[in-house]
Amino acid sequence: MSANFELKEQSGLKPKVYIVGAGPGDPELITVKGANILRSADLVLYTDSLVNDELIATAKPSAQVLQSSGMDLEQQVEIMAEAVVEGRSVARVHTGDPAVYGAILEQMVLLKQRGIAYEIIPGVSSVFASAAVLGAELTVPDLTQTVILTRAEGRTPVPEREKLRDLASHHCTVALFLSATLAKKVVAEFMAAGWSADTPVAVVQRATWPDQKIVRTTLENLPADLRAAGITMHAMILAGWALDPELVNKDAHRSKLYDKTFTHGYRKGVKAGE
Repeated sequence: MSANFELKEQSGLKPKVYIVGAGPGDPELITVKGANILRSADLVLYTDSLVNDELIATAKPSAQVLQSSGMDLEQQVEIMAEAVVEGRSVARVHTGDPAVYGAILEQMVLLKQRGIAYEIIPGVSSVFASAAVLGAELTVPDLTQTVILTRAEGRTPVPEREKLRDLASHHCTVALFLSATLAKKVVAEFMAAGWSADTPVAVVQRATWPDQKIVRTTLENLPADLRAAGITMHAMILAGWALDPELVNKDAHRSKLYDKTFTHGYRKGVKAGE
């Protein structure tokens, strides 16, 4: 029996909190499960500064729809908990994937203290949406096989062992969230870690939204180019040689997966020259 992936209102949602990743902006980039929950929930509480209103408009007509930007943590949890106690289902809608800089742990802690059930529905993170619109692979064979997801230290500190200079010392692909206003600091830390001034950097503001901006630059020119583009927020910074746009003109970084000489569980390789 094939699964039915039709987007429709699902009856019988359990009275609990569904923490839903809405994706990066394009309303079609929510998962099927997330979209069905959104269409079915009795209460929709969403991050209004980041989640597309077109997506929220798909909530059922009888749903209570609330914006979270003007609420503190306790207010949000109180509203969600009351709804569940009353037997209603809640869609707590976050941008991107809620597991990365989603501030969901603090919500889960308070919900658990109240005995309120919750479930996390993953979404498409802005880091992967940005890579997609750039036409980039972040893990390139023989170039880099590691991606570090982090942010520059600003008003909110980072753990001592996670200073940007130390992370950059690995010379892999680095994805920086929440760091557009700290570009000078980013450059200083990367240069101190031994990165070359001409290292490729790409910045995507509001990835997959109609007003999306893309800036391709180098490490040394990052601050100036961000200023010129007027980018100060809602931007993903991707740095490393995997972001070199010239890679698509080369044939030097093939994987072993499709190498005809490479044997794996589904195909026997042939000797070179055969």
